[in-house]
Parts: sequence; C-alpha cells; structure tokens
Amino acid sequence: MTRTQVHLAAHFPGVNNTTVWADPRSGSQIDFASFVHLARTAERGKLDFFFLAEGLRLRELKGRIHDLDVVGRPEALTVLSALAAVTDRLGLAGTVNATFNEPYELARRLSTLDHLSEGRAAWNVVTTSDAFTGENFRRGGYLDRSQRYERAAEFLRLSRELWDSWRPDAVVAESATGRFIREGGIRTVEHHGDHFSVEGRFTSPRSPQGRPVIIQAGDSDEGREFAAAHADVIFTPHGGLEDGKRFYADVKRRLTRYGRQPHQLKIMPGVTFALGDTEAEAAENAATIRRQQVGPQTATAFLEQVWGRDMSAYDPEGPLPEIEPDLSEGVSQGRVPLKDRASVAAKWRALAEEKGLSIRELVIEVTGRQTFIGTPESVARRIDEHVQAKAADGFILVPHLTPGGLDEFVDRVVPLLQERGAFRADYTGATLREHLGLT
Repeated sequence: MTRTQVHLAAHFPGVNNTTVWADPRSGSQIDFASFVHLARTAERGKLDFFFLAEGLRLRELKGRIHDLDVVGRPEALTVLSALAAVTDRLGLAGTVNATFNEPYELARRLSTLDHLSEGRAAWNVVTTSDAFTGENFRRGGYLDRSQRYERAAEFLRLSRELWDSWRPDAVVAESATGRFIREGGIRTVEHHGDHFSVEGRFTSPRSPQGRPVIIQAGDSDEGREFAAAHADVIFTPHGGLEDGKRFYADVKRRLTRYGRQPHQLKIMPGVTFALGDTEAEAAENAATIRRQQVGPQTATAFLEQVWGRDMSAYDPEGPLPEIEPDLSEGVSQGRVPLKDRASVAAKWRALAEEKGLSIRELVIEVTGRQTFIGTPESVARRIDEHVQAKAADGFILVPHLTPGGLDEFVDRVVPLLQERGAFRADYTGATLREHLGLT
C-alpha cells in the first residue's frame, strides 16, 4: 500500500522560549554560519523548507528589553537571499508582516528571492494590530484589529495580480543584440481597493514558481478562513493526535467554499522533539530541556504576563502567591496579548494547587509545546501515524539549540521515515511547490 508522504520543514530557533541559550552548544542568532548550518542540515535531510520568523520590534517586560530579544532579530528575506547561494533544493520561507509593508515593494522582494533560488521562495503572511509595534512605522498603530485580515487579503490579492502580470513567455530573445519583451507580454496592473491603490507595470519577470508558496499561521476562526482561501501551508500549534484531527478536518472542510481541493493546503504543526536510546532516556532529556527552556527568570516573566504585576519579589521555586492579578494593564509589550487573563490565572492557580507545583514547575507545565519524545524508532512511527491518520500533512520542526539542534533528527529519525516509505529518499523536483506536491 502506498503511504501518504510526510512533509517536514525546519524552523530556525531564536527569539522564543523554545531556544536554550545557556547550553554550551548554542551558537549565534546573527552569525550567517548559524543559518548555513541549519539550512544545510535540513537540505541533507531532504526537508521541504527552512523557516524564519520575524519581529518588527524588540519585546519589553516592565519597560526593559525582554531577555530573549537581546540577541536581535535579523531581517528574514535578506538572510534567505544569502542562503539561496549556499543551498540547492531546500525551500526558503520567510515571515513578513502584511500590516507594515507595501504590496508592490514586497512582491518585488519575494519575486527576486524566487528567481535567485530558482523557485524555492515562500512567504509566511502575518498581521498585527499592535500599536506598540506600529510605533516603529509611519502609520503607527492605526489599524483596527478587525481590519488586519481585510488588509492582508487585499495585500495578497494585489501581490498575485503583480506576480501574474507577466506572461510566462513575455521575454523573448530576438537577436544577438539583446532580449525583447513580447507585445502584450506585460499587463498593466490597475488596483483600487479599500487599503491599496496601484497603477503600473511590475518590474520583475514571472518567477520559476509563478508565485511564492504562501504560508499562514493564524489559529482564530478568521485566520483559518484566511488560510482556506489563500494559503498553501498552514503553520499551527495543533500537533496532538486528536486535537490535530479536529483542526485538520475543520480547515480542510473550509476549502470547498473557495473551490479548492484538500491536497492544495498542507497542514504542518510546529513541534519540538527529544530523542534518547531508550524511552526513559528520552523522557529524561525532555525534562532537562524543559528546565533549561524555563529558567527562574523566564518563569517569573511568564507569570508577570498573566498577573499584570511585578512578581520579582516571589521565589520562582516557591508556591504561587495569594495575590490576585491586576487586570487593568499588562507589563509586557510586543507579545501576542493573552485573552481573558483572569480565566488563565484561575486555571493556573487550580493546576498549581492540584499538583503542588512551584511557579517554575507551573510555567513548565502550561507552556510546553507538544513534542515528540522517544527513541528515533518511536518518534518516526508516531510522526508517520499522525500523517496517515489525517492529523497533519507533516510538521515544522523547532529544535531547542541554535544551530545544531536539527542534526540528531536528520541523522537518526529521517532514515527511519525513509525506511517506512513515508518520506522521500531524495528530492524529485526543483521547486518548493514540487516538494509540497502543489504543482
């Protein structure tokens, strides 16, 4: 029986609480060699794409730069353009904000990346209504939250108009003196919408993929609808088997409203992993990683985001204090705001009392991303089972170390997936769309 093929991608770890900077094996977030190492490891493993996140402002906690942001946040498309020169087949996906960019300019940058990489570019479309981030831009925080997906949808439609405005055969060689544009080969784009008004001709010829692959990461109802209408890949936190099945069925069902087929949208949860020679060793490794990820300072920071107070006077290794949350104003800037902090705090308190958890143990418990923990054999089996059960089309792997955290997975798990007939032994196409089966 032919098995449904697993899709895998690699997320470059950096400014999130998954990354462990205290480990002596941890490298630089800025040094190009770090990006090269992870990208080449992903390509050696025949993964679909390399994925970079983006941040447009350094996050703050109580008016100070968040400790996970002190290393800075490089611009994604610049890094990916450089990686195009040192990789051959690996897809190159960058997160770029549709709220604080312009369609014409961004469409050119993405088309250029697709040309430089010979058809391997992808755009993770994100939005923000955060006025704190908006202070770095001329428009400030003017965009209402209700409008962010409206703007993103129009942004994407206009980008596609620009990418499609050059016919595939627009440029023809006429003589030894130069190359000429075929009559009617380039269409003038005239777009007048609620958010953008553009009239002109696009400067970039049609790229190898025609359009970059579109990734979307929203999990709200409007985010799921946006993905069903526009995305090729959806990046989701729903990595558990049963939770994943529900999410998978819901999003795939929405595709029919837009005349799309299930295979035209790949659902790829972000997951971490911890390996060991035995199940017990893997569990021990996972526990060690979690304690490294949530040190005392990080535990206090998470608590403050929910409680809205300065909690530095309380021992993170001690019990949750009796003090109630201050719901009037938060202490964190630049992070996704928590909904209903009162309800979150109540759930945290009940869990801490039920299990007798310290502040740090509580934060470890409630912030853990779904992970694959086990021997290489059991992890390969569970990844395959998730895909065969339609809980996901594959996974975006988020290692805890920069940049060598993917090495063990590629060396020990990928060969077992290949033996199961669930993952490619080699690339069979040249473009990212071909890797993902989107052609």
